[in-house]
Amino acid sequence: MGNVIWFLRHGDAEDGEPDFERRLTGKGERQARAAGAALAALGVEFEACLTSPKVRARDTARLACEQLGLDVTDEERLSGGDFDPRELAVGLDEVLLVGHEPDFSNAINDLTAGRVDMKKGGIAAVDDGALRLLIRPKETKLIATVTGR
Repeated sequence: MGNVIWFLRHGDAEDGEPDFERRLTGKGERQARAAGAALAALGVEFEACLTSPKVRARDTARLACEQLGLDVTDEERLSGGDFDPRELAVGLDEVLLVGHEPDFSNAINDLTAGRVDMKKGGIAAVDDGALRLLIRPKETKLIATVTGR
């Protein structure tokens, strides 16, 4: 694979306002840890993790990246709206983006011309214009459990 862009949607979050400060629920924290464990079990080695600065996304990134030994960097463009994931991935072979819907599904559609619905805590990987992997939270939990992570 060439330049691979990985997408991790934030885990389940509290309702309420202000939107920027919504925190993960206990379920969301478990989803984030399971996503990180699944990525570690798959042997993915990221060069960077870029996250929306919104609390629920930043906490998802932090919890997932604890499993990967990876630092997290805030990226304002992931906080909502249109962004070009290729711009964020310039010069990186493997990058993990952590953010929101419908932004991620729209970005994946722009890259692949395919339609996906990213579930909270779900993971997708796009390489050379093709969707290479789509993992729902159920599968991340299963992978984490089976591998003992």
